[in-house]
Amino acid sequence: MDWAMTEKSYSQRRACALVGIDPRVYRRRPTRPSDEELRRRLRALAGERRRFGYRRLHLLLEREGWVLNWKKLYRLYREEGLTVRKRGGRKRAIGTRAPMAIPQGPNQRWSLDFVSDSFADGRRFRVFCVIDDFTRECLATVVDTSLSGQRVARELDRIAELRGYPCMVVSDNGTELTSNAILKWQEDRKVEWHYIAPGKPMQNGFVESFNGRLRDECLNEHLFSNLRHARQLIEAWRDDYNHHRPHTSLDGLTPREYHHQTENDQTLNGANL
Repeated sequence: MDWAMTEKSYSQRRACALVGIDPRVYRRRPTRPSDEELRRRLRALAGERRRFGYRRLHLLLEREGWVLNWKKLYRLYREEGLTVRKRGGRKRAIGTRAPMAIPQGPNQRWSLDFVSDSFADGRRFRVFCVIDDFTRECLATVVDTSLSGQRVARELDRIAELRGYPCMVVSDNGTELTSNAILKWQEDRKVEWHYIAPGKPMQNGFVESFNGRLRDECLNEHLFSNLRHARQLIEAWRDDYNHHRPHTSLDGLTPREYHHQTENDQTLNGANL
């Protein structure tokens, strides 16, 4: 309409008729607040958490005391051009899926898996990830260039010194996890070990989901110069994941907060009984 009135010398009424709106709509001045402070904070959070979408940013803002609904935040998020860019595609599973049973308390079932990446000079390294399936806590991210079955057994014992041994461990059929060292560890510790079906990573969905977050928010965001550098950054991300990063499947709580809440609920239930 502005173009028609300035370049073609149309009257306001004629320009509005061509566009199909009432002149009062054109003359009306918006009264919506600019929300400049909120926009600055939203941009700052999105810059710190570049792989967070508007839902998780909304949870972070609520934790800081901002009161706003998700629709307004989504509008500001779009206006500021903060949409997270999708990275590639992935295969979609075809056919029926059986839901995975969720344990009823912390430390009942751990999930294990490996993630691979490379240093800036091209050398490869691996990350051994351990997840508590109930609280979604990351119990360990062991970074090294080589991780044998004996090393995995030692790391599991180290975690158990702090939390105790789980009732069950779930993993794939990798050579490290089917080695004699791990088979002996299972037998000596009296821990049930469940191996998923070959080629069915969805049967180990909790740790697979964690691996995706780790790669998207940490591994793809940094260039690692050496082993020490990788260990420092990945451990810092693990601490943030457990203590500060809201988890949508836990009603916006962090894994550590959910763990404490569960312990408090069990204590209260025990006292009532």
